[in-house]
Amino acid sequence: MNVLEERILKDGMVKEGNVLKVDSFLNHQMDIKLFEEMGKEFKKRFAGKNINKILTIESSGIGIACVVAQQFDVPVVFAKKSRSINLEGEMYVAEVESFTHKCKNNVIVSKKFLTPEDHVLIIDDFLANGCALQGLIQIVQSAGATVEGIGIAIEKGFQTGGRMIRNLGYQLESLAIVDRMDASTGEIVFRQNESLASC
Repeated sequence: MNVLEERILKDGMVKEGNVLKVDSFLNHQMDIKLFEEMGKEFKKRFAGKNINKILTIESSGIGIACVVAQQFDVPVVFAKKSRSINLEGEMYVAEVESFTHKCKNNVIVSKKFLTPEDHVLIIDDFLANGCALQGLIQIVQSAGATVEGIGIAIEKGFQTGGRMIRNLGYQLESLAIVDRMDASTGEIVFRQNESLASC
């Protein structure tokens, strides 16, 4: 069992509606030492890839993406969920649906930050149905850039997103894949996976 899986078992909570609550260490309060281990693992799994940019979506993916970007020594671009007065010029736009928030958003990336020369590693905290990833892939494709890989902290293996993204031919690496979880008992069962270094 890897360090992320151990932390999920220790501090994660299963809620009704297939919700895995990990806000004490991943996406509200963030454990940076854990993120560092995750960043090293993503660096290992995407070794040899020509990555010059990390792309994520606001807001939960940003912390992880920044730590991964340190490993690759590249900048992070994050897709914004709302247009602000600071956004100017031409934009790439894609519609994404949030599993957690049960709503659709247009996500936006400025064209000046994503170009055909970019080789992109997409990073996010969760993968459920794959809607956010499809939106990010669409933005990369609109820019004429290349998706070199996709790194996910926690994948819900019992939902369709992972299979769909892998069937599209992308290298998708999830550090913890939950095959089954039960809100009534709190049970979480992980898929056997390449290990993120054990404690």
